[in-house]
Amino acid sequence: MPVKHVNNVPVWQRREPAKQYAIWAGWMLGGMLFLLCWKVISDNTIWEFMYDAGTQAGSLIGRMVPPDWSITGSLMLPLWDTINIATVGTALGILIAFPLAFLAARNTTPHPALRAVALGIIVSSRSINALIWAMLLVTIVGPGIFAGMLAIALRSIGFVGKLLYEAIEEIHPTPVEALSSTGAARTQVLAYSVWPQIMPAFAGISVYRWDINIREATTLGLVGAGGIGLQMNAAINNLAWGQVATVFVLIFATVIVSEWVSAKVRHAVI
Repeated sequence: MPVKHVNNVPVWQRREPAKQYAIWAGWMLGGMLFLLCWKVISDNTIWEFMYDAGTQAGSLIGRMVPPDWSITGSLMLPLWDTINIATVGTALGILIAFPLAFLAARNTTPHPALRAVALGIIVSSRSINALIWAMLLVTIVGPGIFAGMLAIALRSIGFVGKLLYEAIEEIHPTPVEALSSTGAARTQVLAYSVWPQIMPAFAGISVYRWDINIREATTLGLVGAGGIGLQMNAAINNLAWGQVATVFVLIFATVIVSEWVSAKVRHAVI
């Protein structure tokens, strides 16, 4: 530990002077960066609109209450489409992410080049938001729920793949070594020593991603990718705030149900 001498008496100090100065410099640079970012934000913000934000929020809420319950029946099919987008998209994403995770994990990949490719796919998927994927896919395959499913799947690949390959890398090596020493094939090692260790993590990751995708699927309709977001966008464009409130209530109820279902599934599997 660093020690300095004061009147020939050794005195303990927490850090060496160079390290302490480096920490101070880091905090100073961080503070300067924060102030610079705040200035950029402030220069590009019209603060006059912020002065009556409370009044505007109160007015908007007043126009949304009470919700227009007369459209509830017509929202059931779009809501069902939203759930299907999330469910099928999640399943497709997991189907692709599962082998990618084994290729990306250091202890299961057959070759470093394959690991680099798998990691590239996982990182690329995670780098782009589902809404951006949906905008691109609507242009490519046309509007509708198919574009929404693909957007959810492409976004899920990176999420599931990353968490799963990290779980694979953290398995205990003893069962793998014991089974390998008996002359078991690579597929047998994966099936009987790797898979049992990662199965609880795989189940939890999959259900958690489905829960997230339920939320994301509700917004994809804003760019034409199907689901209840289409009705919400139409209601906003028509300034039908009572209908917007009804859509919000249905989305909120769907999220609550998905939370309950995911909690039950995780408890049952894990």
